[in-house]
Amino acid sequence: MRTSLYDLSVPTFLQTVRSVGGILDRAATHFSNTGADPDCIVNTRLYDDMAPFHFQIEAASHHSVWAVEALKTGAFTPPALVGTVPFTDLQSMIGKAESALEAFVPEDINKCAGKHLDLQIGPRRLALTSETFILSFSLPNFYFHVVTAYNILRTRGVPLGKRDYEGQLRTRSI
Repeated sequence: MRTSLYDLSVPTFLQTVRSVGGILDRAATHFSNTGADPDCIVNTRLYDDMAPFHFQIEAASHHSVWAVEALKTGAFTPPALVGTVPFTDLQSMIGKAESALEAFVPEDINKCAGKHLDLQIGPRRLALTSETFILSFSLPNFYFHVVTAYNILRTRGVPLGKRDYEGQLRTRSI
């Protein structure tokens, strides 16, 4: 059986976007139980030269929703970054990303298969197809930002495990 462009992108992003929503909920519960302000995590970084937590969540949203939009438009043009926002806004951002991903229709995405998609990153222009854009640019960036956010929360004592990161696996019926 062939894997469609829709299957490579939308359900793959949805699985992890939903897990990020769950991770953020677990973090909010942890902060509430410990009496910590959830906004204390917003500007936390793993290392000084790495982007802060809020950026990781925003980038995960962009590399999922706007990557799928790019399949349709031929250009990756996420909105400008919002910057430092309250923790609850990050939860809302992920909820909106989930809703946006759920709205994509398989037929609309699948008809973009093989389409040329050029990506401009500074002076560098990358000539890609829809499939190589998803597989070699968006998914690696998406997972990088998600795992970085997960690790920031772990360093702050949020009780998370591998299954929280994996989310609901897309298993076959037995």
